[in-house]
Amino acid sequence: MSVQVPQPILDHAVINVADQLDSASARFLRLGFQLTERGHHSLGSSNHLAIFGENYLELLGYETGKGSQRADLWQSPLGLSGLVWKSSDAESEFQHLQRQDLDGDPPAAFHRPVTLPDGSVSEAHFRTVRIRPSLVPNGRSFFCQHLTPEAVWQPTWERHPNGVRNISEFVIVAQDPALSALVYSRLFGAAKVLACPEGAFVLRAGAATVRFASADYAQQRFGPLPEDYDGSARMVALGFETEDLDLVKRALVKGEIAFQEQPEAIVVESAEGFNLALRFT
Repeated sequence: MSVQVPQPILDHAVINVADQLDSASARFLRLGFQLTERGHHSLGSSNHLAIFGENYLELLGYETGKGSQRADLWQSPLGLSGLVWKSSDAESEFQHLQRQDLDGDPPAAFHRPVTLPDGSVSEAHFRTVRIRPSLVPNGRSFFCQHLTPEAVWQPTWERHPNGVRNISEFVIVAQDPALSALVYSRLFGAAKVLACPEGAFVLRAGAATVRFASADYAQQRFGPLPEDYDGSARMVALGFETEDLDLVKRALVKGEIAFQEQPEAIVVESAEGFNLALRFT
């Protein structure tokens, strides 16, 4: 039986906030994002989401007394820690991972209650399947199958004061970018990962581009790396497609967030972005 090679489409980016859900959500509100109410997974973790047109951002952490549940999640450094791909069939993705010798655990199912914008209560249900943890330093990469997408994507939640429409860039910094990109070449096919003149490697992922880059390249584009960066491969920055950079600037000024203006871009350095850099274009 043939197993279809999955297509690389970014579903969401996970930011590990551990026990700092309150301060992290306050920071992202000041950055100009609209966040959903706090959700609570059946597995014990909690989150806030910023929903966009095709993808979304997840602040993932835990409330008091729940740090021992899903304890493996909190081993990653604070900041960007999850690269998540869209899935239409988690079982098929798992079979593909097995054939490519990339498999971690079999698909897992979980859910969380959701209060929709009209006040009605629903549940969001998911199935996920993870790439073997040892292949993804300082974080996770997995497929997420949304069984109830209407409980995640709601037009009301997609409107943000900073005008963001989608995550457009996901950056992994590494001393050897080609080596970091290799697992995704095996996952999606070598033709999907392209070398760029600037020295980075890129993987088109729907509305987003996943970029594997050297520290020098990342710092030129996003400013200083997180203070706790130790030289190992790590997820460090996000780019966003915006409706209007003036909306971004107004939101950041209102939120009292320091930023740098570049030609046709605004950058919030990692010290202001909860241990990850944000670039708005």
